[in-house]
Amino acid sequence: MFRRVVVGISGGVDSAVSAYLLKKRGLEVCGAFMKNWDLIDESGYCSGEQDLEDAHRLCRMLDIQLEEINFVKDYWLEVFGNFLKDYEAGITPNPDILCNRHIKFNRFFHHARERLGADAIATGHYARTNFGPFLEQFNEHEAVRLLMAPDPIKDQTFFLSQISADALRRTMFPIGSLTKRQVKQLATEVGLESYARKKESMGICFVGKRSFQQFIAEYIETKPGPFVDVDSGQEVGQHAGLHHWTVGQKCKIGGCLQPYYVLRKHRETNVIEVASGHDHPLLYTDMVYAEQPVWINAPPGLRRGHVVRCEFRFQHTKPLVGCSIIETTVEHGRIRLFVKLDEPLRAITPGQYAVFYRNEECFGSARIVQPGPSVAYSKEWLLKKEATL
Repeated sequence: MFRRVVVGISGGVDSAVSAYLLKKRGLEVCGAFMKNWDLIDESGYCSGEQDLEDAHRLCRMLDIQLEEINFVKDYWLEVFGNFLKDYEAGITPNPDILCNRHIKFNRFFHHARERLGADAIATGHYARTNFGPFLEQFNEHEAVRLLMAPDPIKDQTFFLSQISADALRRTMFPIGSLTKRQVKQLATEVGLESYARKKESMGICFVGKRSFQQFIAEYIETKPGPFVDVDSGQEVGQHAGLHHWTVGQKCKIGGCLQPYYVLRKHRETNVIEVASGHDHPLLYTDMVYAEQPVWINAPPGLRRGHVVRCEFRFQHTKPLVGCSIIETTVEHGRIRLFVKLDEPLRAITPGQYAVFYRNEECFGSARIVQPGPSVAYSKEWLLKKEATL
């Protein structure tokens, strides 16, 4: 049923081993190199050129065709443009989630299906589905389920939490059941050692080797404003613009007993409220408001006004936390989720994503609008604070 597969080739070891496993399985494999960004560093060197060269070399070794696909315009309009709008508004977005949703599992998926005649696509993500790594357990009458990878460090379901079920139904994750160590070992064993040795790309693709502060300053005008201590109400320093800072980030403010951390950003006044100490109670909350959920599979039992139990994270490296969800509708028909966490979490950030799990299944995610009231407003904390005054 799934004979022709188009696999995304990035030039790294994960996509290289994925392509090898697809070829070994006897499938008709075509490689695709997606160009999403024109990145040239200060010396005039484009890092994407090396990746493309490595992709071509891999496809020659495996005797498969390589298609180069230019999504630069789509990426700018659907990912980077929204990224800049959010930063200008003082919100911290997640471009990796947006890239998967709009580019890899939408633009690329439809390009592969409609123009390259693919029965399915494949990627080097560390994730699984109930249909198996090669869709060998595909059932047209069964819903697709996105499942966590066994490698907890590399699991990428968090970044796939906004993709459509339609695309996921026809996606293979050949290395999804392997650990990173196993992938590198396999690459070495089958003659792909150079890919196993290649330095892994980290961070946001369009930032490159620059600091994020340097990068963002090229696109958003600097607008200085005050850092204000949330406890005293006093100005304690100056910042160069809301877009340079995110909730929970340590501030570079001299002359203070404890380091300050970003608590809230106010676009109207250009004020950044800061809290003294990494674990200041105002940085913690056990409530989250999120909107417009994208469900691959909605949590069983989820319907308006009913409480559903599952697990939550808003950073992919952090442990899952139990939570209760209630779905409501706000103005203009927007769907809002009220999430009550079993324990408070630090620095929940507007613009990031609340991602929901249960028993290794990732149901989907919703964009965080705002954290709920801080635990600092609990009766216990207020009594403690009064006692110190």
